[in-house]
Amino acid sequence: MRARFLRKHLLAMIERLNIVEGNKQPFDIEAQRLYDATPPGHDRTYFEAIIADIDQLLPGNGSTAERINAFREQFVIPTDKLQAVFDRAIAACREKTLAFIALPANESFTMEFVGGKPWSGYNWYQGNYHSLIQVNTELPIQIDRAVDLGCHEGYPGHHTFNVLRERDLVNTKGWIEFSVYPLFSPASFIAEGSANFGIDMAFPGDERLQFERDELYPLAGLDKSKAEAYHRLRELMSALNYAGNEAARHYLNGEWDEAAFREWMINVALYPAYKTEQRRSFVDTYRSYVINYNLGRDMVANYVDQKAIIEQRWQRFSELLASPMLASDL
Repeated sequence: MRARFLRKHLLAMIERLNIVEGNKQPFDIEAQRLYDATPPGHDRTYFEAIIADIDQLLPGNGSTAERINAFREQFVIPTDKLQAVFDRAIAACREKTLAFIALPANESFTMEFVGGKPWSGYNWYQGNYHSLIQVNTELPIQIDRAVDLGCHEGYPGHHTFNVLRERDLVNTKGWIEFSVYPLFSPASFIAEGSANFGIDMAFPGDERLQFERDELYPLAGLDKSKAEAYHRLRELMSALNYAGNEAARHYLNGEWDEAAFREWMINVALYPAYKTEQRRSFVDTYRSYVINYNLGRDMVANYVDQKAIIEQRWQRFSELLASPMLASDL
């Protein structure tokens, strides 16, 4: 398994060099070569059926996208409340993770608020069990992003992923290749997929709604009586996750121009208009990397959920993080 992992990462490195040199393959071929997985395809009709369900949740005038974005504006965290909200969210993610995964006593992270980035959050692993977590405040941040980013970038997401690999694979086993993490490689499929599924691991069922409503909403000064409606909208919106893949596929394959990309992101992915340029910038920079967030999340979930008992699920999840497994192994 270790040899297969290294071989596929070397092949991914060759593919990435080809991309840098301008020798680009179609979206699906690139994704397979870089991340060991081929994303499914969905047409507009598939997403329109999901949008119809979302539309019924928010009666009123205007398009579905307009009504959703007007509703979501009520849940923006005020700038002066960001630090307190994120500190509490990350602390809760850490508490829930440490209940099932033993981490080194000296593990830690530093959080910074930044701007002008194509992403909403990023973990820069520093080594020696320490991470720098950055949160992009250039655009408005809704209340749900605190738990999303706290789990995804921190616990049990990227910080936990990198700490376990450094401790268990590099320091304990001496597998020196794991001291390097090439971003455009099969490792990112597991890293991003586990980071996104880690949100559900830390806050299963209604636990997230309860935590956000009872603790984060008051910290942010938001009306917690609307928490349940917003939580329901987020659940329905998650079914549109693959819409972003379609936009990236058609845009990168040269089938859509910037205007077509923007139209799809607004009317199908239901993105706020002000976020579409940031999203296009992300696709320009990271290309087929987008599949790691949704397809990666779903494949990790299917793998972990074979164990129904919570302790077994956490054990399976942590073993996945600290192993040379690939998407094809899942």
